[in-house]
Amino acid sequence: MRIIADMHTHSLVSGHAYSTLQENLRAAKARGLLFMATTEHGPAMPGAPHRYYFGNLRVLPREVDGVRLLKGVEANILNTSGELDLPDRYLQRLEYVAAGLHEEGMTPGTQEENTQAILAAIKNPYVDAIVHPGNPRFPIDFLQVLLAAAEAGVLVEINNSSLIGSRAGSSDRCREIAGLAAKHDVAVVLGSDAHWSGQVGQLDKAFAMALEAGIPAKNILNLDATRVEDFVEQRHQRKQATLS
Repeated sequence: MRIIADMHTHSLVSGHAYSTLQENLRAAKARGLLFMATTEHGPAMPGAPHRYYFGNLRVLPREVDGVRLLKGVEANILNTSGELDLPDRYLQRLEYVAAGLHEEGMTPGTQEENTQAILAAIKNPYVDAIVHPGNPRFPIDFLQVLLAAAEAGVLVEINNSSLIGSRAGSSDRCREIAGLAAKHDVAVVLGSDAHWSGQVGQLDKAFAMALEAGIPAKNILNLDATRVEDFVEQRHQRKQATLS
């Protein structure tokens, strides 16, 4: 099994990352990746780009030096209604919409409130994945979120950065999520959450956790090019159906 996709990366544009998009793509190529999603933070994050940035992603090529560039966002969930910090007219144009809880977007609440926020975001037809759900600052009902995501066809992320110190206390919680995903046949996605080019494709901790939990290869998006393309296309069709 070989990882061929990194579905969570940031560039200088996010305001607190350190490499350009081109540097990230070169790193993806060097690591042998076939896909890289660029997922800058949504506008609610300090230093993040204006919404016009996401509208203009259409000018970027579909592929750069053999790496398929997926144009996306890491949107902030703003409240228990699941509201995101990008209007739908921008979300519907993107190939990969990841959504997550950040203190800059929503003040941490009770487990019930945090869970309600994520469940509401999962119902948004433009959301493709829930990122770093193991963040201990936002306790949630893991099983409830996993089952809702599976029903909606939304991926749940195992975030490599969370396992190397970016969100202290995440490891045990991520391990519990991975175990529940394996038990309930829930699809997951691995993301480096790279904030400099040296982290692009760095998914070893997340991959090892998924395998140790018993998540089958068919349920790990990053391992099969056809599966990535099919997922993006199926989600695109769902978004278009919402518009009609």
